[in-house]
Amino acid sequence: TWGATIACEPIATAANSTSSWNSIQAVAMLYSTTLIRSAVSAASRSSPVLPLCRAYSSEPRCSPLDPSRLTIIKTKHPQHPKKPEDLVFGKQFTDHMLAVEWNHKNGWLAPRIHPYQNLSLDPACSVFHYAFECFEGMKAYKDNHGKLRLFRPDMNMARFNKSAARIALPTFEPASLTKLIVELVKLDTCFIPEEKGYSLYLRPTMIGTQPTLGVGSPGSALLYVIASPVGPYYPTGFKAVSLEATDYAVRAWPGGVGDKKLGANYAPCIVPQQHAASRGLQQNLWLFGEEDYVTEVGTMNMFVVIKNKESGQKELITAPLDGTILEGVTRDSVLALARERLVPKGWNVVERSFTMKELVEASGQGRLLEAFGTGTAAIVSPIRNILWKGKKVDCGLKETEESGEAALMFKDWIEAIQYGDMRHPWSYEVS
Repeated sequence: TWGATIACEPIATAANSTSSWNSIQAVAMLYSTTLIRSAVSAASRSSPVLPLCRAYSSEPRCSPLDPSRLTIIKTKHPQHPKKPEDLVFGKQFTDHMLAVEWNHKNGWLAPRIHPYQNLSLDPACSVFHYAFECFEGMKAYKDNHGKLRLFRPDMNMARFNKSAARIALPTFEPASLTKLIVELVKLDTCFIPEEKGYSLYLRPTMIGTQPTLGVGSPGSALLYVIASPVGPYYPTGFKAVSLEATDYAVRAWPGGVGDKKLGANYAPCIVPQQHAASRGLQQNLWLFGEEDYVTEVGTMNMFVVIKNKESGQKELITAPLDGTILEGVTRDSVLALARERLVPKGWNVVERSFTMKELVEASGQGRLLEAFGTGTAAIVSPIRNILWKGKKVDCGLKETEESGEAALMFKDWIEAIQYGDMRHPWSYEVS
């Protein structure tokens, strides 16, 4: 694992002579190239994730993340939670936050829950210069009996680890961070409204904090979690959106990091989103390649329901996890529920590549029954139409409809699990 650090070391070290610098640089480049090629080769033979994590991680064998070392300092100035109807997504935060520091020498230090506060960081911190940052999005819910619940936190922790490892940030034991998040949720439970549709949005974040302008794996990092009470994404019911099929900008590409939840993946998407909004469209439908493959919608995974041309069978289709698609927790939940509940009713559930031309053809023939995005914030977001090459492609909704049958089913099924109305192993009860 120290090899990744060696590959970056010459950048931050002054060489005594040109020849010695060239020698060091050549060795470093050779080692780095060999390391990456080995990882890619290993990935092609097995999982595309774990070998890459090992290749890019520079984490030493130090102290693990340990919930038993947690200290809690409560605020002396508690807020009054806002009325549920006044909540705006991501605008209000709870009284406390979780913070855990890490450094290369000692590993994870003792975790702390303390009053929500500003961070004090050196201007040279690597997060500011080289985008050493990753994050997660998850929610805590309050059921009809007042019990607190998380939804599939194991998937969020696994994805968080993959993102961190890919950019040389430290990894952690998933169960340990889940326990720490539970303590934060329990402390700030008063911020979760009782009404159905409301929840506590949780934002685990990790940043590189080493103050150096040298390009290398950070020698120190900060993991923190903040929480924000939120209301239903559609407070007055579904509102179908219109999309711009975007081919002039690319969200992700093969061999890149489109399947990781990195802040650097999001900022470049804002200008195309503004361009779409200027034309009266709510979001981008990200296309890829000359074939115009459909990938994601905005910051969500994309699903379509198409009637098969030959068999007449309903097919639920989404793009495959090929390294350019984010491994959405809601995406995985929709697929699992569809295979469990819709396949016995004659549906077909498919993860495959599909193009805009295919959607245009299906729409023209009346076979495109509906389309929707999936994500933590909204669960599902129905799509009315797509603007592609100057023409609107209808996505199956009548003028009086805001959602198709499938989107509504998945929202109801997932919400029932999230709020504990249905017993399910995906619902993690906080005790």
